[in-house]
Amino acid sequence: MRTVELLCSAELDATVRAAWDRLAETGLPSLARNTHATNRPHLTLAAVDEFPPGAQERLADLFDAALPLRARVDRVAVLDGSAPLVWLIRSTPELLALHGAVWDVLAGAPGAQPWHLPGRWVPHLSLALRFRAADRRRARAVIGGDRPSGEFVAARSYDSDPRSVTPLSGC
Repeated sequence: MRTVELLCSAELDATVRAAWDRLAETGLPSLARNTHATNRPHLTLAAVDEFPPGAQERLADLFDAALPLRARVDRVAVLDGSAPLVWLIRSTPELLALHGAVWDVLAGAPGAQPWHLPGRWVPHLSLALRFRAADRRRARAVIGGDRPSGEFVAARSYDSDPRSVTPLSGC
C-alpha cells in the first residue's frame, strides 16, 4: 500500500508528540509506543495499492504549489472502524481542494482505500490505534482542551511493503 501524507510544522509535530507522550505516561494506548523510524504525526490524504505512472511527479508538483497549508486542530474523537483515537482537523476549502486534487492524480489507482475518498474522508491526526471509546473521556482529560494550530509543510508517501517513506515535497 502507498499513502499520500501531509507532514506537520515543527510546532504542530511537537504538540502531537507531547499528546502521545501524555497518553503513554497514563497507561492509555498511544502512538508514542511505535518506535519505527517512519512514525511521525501526519495527515493521510489517500491510500492505494500502487501509484499510477507519473503520479509521484504530479503529486510533487501539486504539493510544491499548495504548501504550506494552515492546520487547525479540532476535538479529540474515536473513529469508527479500526477505532483510532484522533485529533480531528478542521476542513477548510484549501484542504478539501488539495485532497480532491490528490485523488484526481490517483484516479484509476488500484486498491483505493474507501475511507480516504472525497466525501468519506475525515481529516485527522492519529493519537492511538485500537482505542476503546470508553476511554475517550479520560484521553480528552489527559490531552486537554487546547485546539492547537500550525501548518502542513511537507508531503511524503509511505510504502507499507518495505516500511519506507518517499518525500513528495518539502521533506
